Amino acid sequence: MSFRFQAHEYPECSGCYLMKNAAGELLYVGKSKNLRSRLRSYFQQQHTLKRIRLLVSQIAMIEVILVNNEAESLLLENNLIKIHKPPFNRALVKDNSGYGYLQLSEEPFPRLDVHYRKRTIKPNGSPQEQGISGGQRLGPFRSRQFRDALLEFVTEHFGLRTCSSMPKRVCLLYHIKKCSGICEKMITEEEYRDRARQASKLLTNQGEKLIEAMYAKMQLYAEQLQFEKAGSMLRHIRILEQVPDKQIVDREGHLNQDVLYFGENGQVLLAKVQEGMLRDFQMFELERAIEETACDKFIVSHYTGERPDELIVNKIGNLKKVNALLRRKGDKPLQITQPKRGLKYELLQLCKNNYDYRVARAFSSEKSL
Repeated sequence: MSFRFQAHEYPECSGCYLMKNAAGELLYVGKSKNLRSRLRSYFQQQHTLKRIRLLVSQIAMIEVILVNNEAESLLLENNLIKIHKPPFNRALVKDNSGYGYLQLSEEPFPRLDVHYRKRTIKPNGSPQEQGISGGQRLGPFRSRQFRDALLEFVTEHFGLRTCSSMPKRVCLLYHIKKCSGICEKMITEEEYRDRARQASKLLTNQGEKLIEAMYAKMQLYAEQLQFEKAGSMLRHIRILEQVPDKQIVDREGHLNQDVLYFGENGQVLLAKVQEGMLRDFQMFELERAIEETACDKFIVSHYTGERPDELIVNKIGNLKKVNALLRRKGDKPLQITQPKRGLKYELLQLCKNNYDYRVARAFSSEKSL
């Protein structure tokens, strides 16, 4: 039976779509600012590309993940493609593609470079080594221009080296005052490492202090009548002031978190966040019971075996009792958080939006039968 596309089932907002075949295998991951319009284009056009026609012929279901803005849809699509490697996605499959980070290396004399996260999952479900040397990392950047402008400014501002292997003598960059010349000991090793620490601290701030430092540098150039450098600095500032939309789907972090939104319809939507990356949404039916008891029963039954570092929940009945039932000898207690504000609360709200959409879509499908 061919897939019957119903446009009204899909929202006119930002998100990602996952196309699957009859066996539930993922065929393709895409994103759009208007999901309904984008999905309609697959089924209401005569496609000239054989690959697109073949994809459409195999679609049996389309799953949708709603996000808050275009930035999140871009980053989530990038992650999902790298995690699942769908056969009809050709771009963004390789780990060294998509949206990069800036990272300070852990070499004796650190340098700032572009880094790409690995998203491979081990059989037990835990992320493999992410390819991180442990240095300070900032990102991801969905704008290469934004990222490269930041890389150029921080490297030049602190005189960090850019060479992949250090030469024995200083190069042109030292003579035009874009490198401190650590290769030929033009500054002490301790002074260089201190500059790298300052660069790391500045990157961690990511916002006001970074722009503030750039304005100070621009003013200094202007006072020294170095107008070309002042103009170049101003261009960098203008780029960096165009801050990309805030996003919560791909963040720095070392914890694995499950976000649980318990709704009013006897169901729970579980979002998996591993190493700061949103990876999956799953809907589960709850046992018939008093609402708070049903929440507690699900948590206890679902997390007796493998578990994340933290549960983020919108409601829980008896936290003390649940913790006692989940306590395992020799293991650290499972952290359960019920946030009222901040990033974790925003993750819960994203879960709620997807829960409401799925419930409404299921209800609409039942009415049309």
